[in-house]
Amino acid sequence: MTERVQVLVVGAGLGGLSASLFLAQAGVDVLAVERHAGTSVHSRAAGQNWRTMELFHWAGIDEEVLAASPRASQGLRITVATSLAGRVLHRLVQDGSEFDVSASTTLPAGMAGQDVVEPILLAHAEKAGARVRFRTELTDLAPDADGVTATLRHRESGKETVVRADYVVAADGGRSGIRRRLGIGTTGMDALSHCLGVVFDADLGDRVLSGVSDLFYLRHPDFTAGFVTTDVPNRYVFAPDYFPDRGESPADFTHERLVAMIRAATDRPDLAPEIVWTGSWEVAARLADRFRAGRVFLIGDAAKVTPPTGGMGGNTAVGDAADIAWKLAAVLRGEAGPGLLDTYEAERRPIARMVIDTSLHNLKQRMHPDLDVSGLTEAEDQPAIVLGFRYRSTAVIPEPPDDGERVEDVHAPTGRPGFRAPGLASTVDLLGRSWVLLCAGEDARWRPAVADVAADLGVRLACHAIDDDVFASRYGLSAGGASLVRPDGVVAWRSPAPAGNPAGELRQVLTAVLSR
Repeated sequence: MTERVQVLVVGAGLGGLSASLFLAQAGVDVLAVERHAGTSVHSRAAGQNWRTMELFHWAGIDEEVLAASPRASQGLRITVATSLAGRVLHRLVQDGSEFDVSASTTLPAGMAGQDVVEPILLAHAEKAGARVRFRTELTDLAPDADGVTATLRHRESGKETVVRADYVVAADGGRSGIRRRLGIGTTGMDALSHCLGVVFDADLGDRVLSGVSDLFYLRHPDFTAGFVTTDVPNRYVFAPDYFPDRGESPADFTHERLVAMIRAATDRPDLAPEIVWTGSWEVAARLADRFRAGRVFLIGDAAKVTPPTGGMGGNTAVGDAADIAWKLAAVLRGEAGPGLLDTYEAERRPIARMVIDTSLHNLKQRMHPDLDVSGLTEAEDQPAIVLGFRYRSTAVIPEPPDDGERVEDVHAPTGRPGFRAPGLASTVDLLGRSWVLLCAGEDARWRPAVADVAADLGVRLACHAIDDDVFASRYGLSAGGASLVRPDGVVAWRSPAPAGNPAGELRQVLTAVLSR
């Protein structure tokens, strides 16, 4: 017997669970499967940038995520040093106050680890109606013009299930089996370094700041390593590099050797750390040649693998999930034509390229000064990547001229189509759940047009008037102008001044951006 579902999500990490949550909240019938026994037990991919917290706010989980990591409100320090008490080579972030993004968002960043965020996503996805099955792997995938047939196998019982889905979201990680099955290649750099992940408990005293997020990039004479505090008191992650080309493997790092390295890293020669977990991974920078094959879409690490320097990998996965989720929901509801799905790759692949290249520049600055970054695009300021990113696709009506810039200044957001709608106190709770028309000052002419067009096209479209000079300035509107914002909080079109034919213009715009 074949099980029927609208969207099958393969993988239940940050990207897969986010996609499941966003899809389910949009009313989509979604099934997610994950080969592992449960959510992540490792705190890696810690930290939620402002864009991620914006998406989580609209999903109703931002306060829960913040509560899971109170360190976020107490500061952030990022240091390049020889050891925790050794010579400081660079102080990249002193206390987090360097990141003033108040012109673009009113929401704080988070610092929760993947191990506590994934259970929150899981609980809310299931509450919204998503079904999530662990210990379940995909063994076969057969896409066709009308859908995708997938064979799933429970890893313990061996029971197989055939699932017929309208679409598949591949969130199955950097070694994505689905990507390989589809014949999608990748380009980039493999094996930039190999890392051990060591979670340990110890009392480090004044070696780290109390109650804040303290991150070190260590260039010790004997090793290079990352070192970060966690939300568990007296628990830390130590991530040294190892070198297979020198004959090293994780097996060479005995308990005694790791203890000695931790002592050297912390400048505590008598420290007796309790090692609670170890693992290993490869640091790479790879971008999928395509993000889509028919009815299958790659998100997260299946679409791109980036070095962790900058903390953008997991956050980008959440952004991928948000982009594909609202578009799939719109197509499945009949609000949009299938051409809308072509905009997923057009919008998200350039973001992935920018994230990868900036992370590589960071890796050179922080850990590996000999890394060759020639040929890469220039590094972008991280707040600009997060809040000032730009989409170019048919789901946006651009305003000429195009200045060619990939990002805009987060201190002076413009409200132009293709950029995020500035997250002001007056707008943040109005966005993120449907199409929204925001009107400057009054909506006497826009509101009846919105009602007519929404009914005519069968589109979820709300209308709100905001009488506020800051709003009008940030969104680039004069009195009576309006901004059309997509369900993901990106401006699709705007009428800076009152429109001559509000209903006609709005109908034409929505028909275009929704590929009707």
